[in-house]
Amino acid sequence: MNYIISGKNIDVTEGLRQAVYDKLGRLEKFFSEDTKAQVTFSVEKERQKIEVTIPMKGHIIRAEQVSDDMYVSIDMVVEIIERQVTRYKKKILDQSQDASYFQDKFIEEDADAEDDEIRIIRSKRFAVKPMYPEDACVQMELLGHAFYVFRNAETDEVNVVYKRKGNTYGLIEPEF
Repeated sequence: MNYIISGKNIDVTEGLRQAVYDKLGRLEKFFSEDTKAQVTFSVEKERQKIEVTIPMKGHIIRAEQVSDDMYVSIDMVVEIIERQVTRYKKKILDQSQDASYFQDKFIEEDADAEDDEIRIIRSKRFAVKPMYPEDACVQMELLGHAFYVFRNAETDEVNVVYKRKGNTYGLIEPEF
């Protein structure tokens, strides 16, 4: 893999570079030699953040982690990317994406060891009641859910309200 390492509000030391080569080197078993990995370090108010982006044709593998220690962030981001790659390998290949980014040995591995297919284990049917978004927020709070699906009484379309950070709410109004 080819690494493009940069820093925002931080000098990228030789130790950090070596940690990237050592830790992200574990990912080389998945990718071909000419795959590029963009690694960006940043520091904001005592938060050590690493972002890793691996662009591929039709797909992007991306992960970011924040902690008090940059080396811990590097370890965590590598674990996330490993999970993403193994989980989405079948999906990426089934969608006729360009498999040249992956090593042949990784593509040919048998997926019997770990079955990561997405399975819906429960489905629910319910009446979508017409109500105003504010009423939907109240109903969501009463149910203790993080989101609530309802029919907007003003537009007569299906909408979703959801909780945001800081005790605020969001509204999703799909366009068809």
